[in-house]
Amino acid sequence: MKLATLRTPGTGATFAAVIHGETAHELSGFSDVGAFLAADEQTRAEAVAAADPTASLRTPSAGIPVADADFATLLSSPEKVFCIGLNYRNHILETGQQLPEYPTVFTKFARSLTGPMDPIDVPPEDHRLDWEGELAIVIGRAGRRIPEADAAGHIAGYTVANDVSMRGWQGRTAEWLAGKCWEASTPVGPYLVSAEEFPDGARISTRVNGETVQEDSTADLVFGPARLVAYLSTMVTLVPGDLILTGTPAGVALGRRNEQGRHPWLTSGDVLETGIDGLGTQRNRIR
Repeated sequence: MKLATLRTPGTGATFAAVIHGETAHELSGFSDVGAFLAADEQTRAEAVAAADPTASLRTPSAGIPVADADFATLLSSPEKVFCIGLNYRNHILETGQQLPEYPTVFTKFARSLTGPMDPIDVPPEDHRLDWEGELAIVIGRAGRRIPEADAAGHIAGYTVANDVSMRGWQGRTAEWLAGKCWEASTPVGPYLVSAEEFPDGARISTRVNGETVQEDSTADLVFGPARLVAYLSTMVTLVPGDLILTGTPAGVALGRRNEQGRHPWLTSGDVLETGIDGLGTQRNRIR
C-alpha cells in the first residue's frame, strides 16, 4: 500500500490519501498519514476500502492525478522524530571514524518537518546549509522493549527524508541538535510505502542541480531498521506515526571541497532532489 498526505487546493488543509496507480484517493476523516496510522485496524480497513476505485459496491473518493497533487509533509505532528547519525559504512569511513558499537541518536521536532516538494530557506543566521538524504522508518504499531525479531511487525512502512543541516550551528557544540531542528527544514515524503512492498537494498541518491552527490544502497546501513526499532523502544514506547531517520550515506557537502577549496553548501536557487527506489523522489528548491 502507498499512502500520502496532500493539501486541499486553496485552503491549506491536509488529508490522507491512498495511491492507486497514478491517482490519489482521499482516506475520508484523516488529516494526514499519522492520523490514519493511529486509528484502529478496522477503521483503517474501512477507509481504504471506501477509497478503492475498483470496489464495485462502493463509491470511492474522487481521484486526484498524482502529477497534480500538492504533497504536504507525510506526518504533520509525529509524537517523536528520532534521527541516527553516522549509520552508513561509507559515510563513517568518509569521516575517518570507526564503525560504532551503538547508534548515535538525536531528535527533531514536528515543526522541523516540511513537504517533499516545498521550498527550504537558507536562514540568515547560518549559510552552511548541507544535504543528508535518508531512508526513514514510520512506526505503525505501538511497543516498548520490542525484540529485534519482532520489530518488523511494528513498522508501518518507509519514506524518504532529507536531514538538511545547518553546519555552522551544528558545530558550535558537541551536541548536534542546534544544527538539525530548524523549522521547515526536513522534507518527508512523498509516500509511505508499506514494509512488505519496499525492497531490501534499495538505491538511495541525492542530487543538487542535477548532479548526483550521494548514491548508495540501504544495505550499507550499520544498524538496520529492526535493530533501530528495538534499540529506541528500549528507551521509550514507540507509537504509530513516530518517525525514525536512519542516517545518510557518504557525499555530504561537509566532506566535499569545490575548486576554490570551499564546501559546496546549498545556496538560494539550488534544487535538491532526494530519491529512494520504490519510495519516490523529493524536489525542494532552496531559497
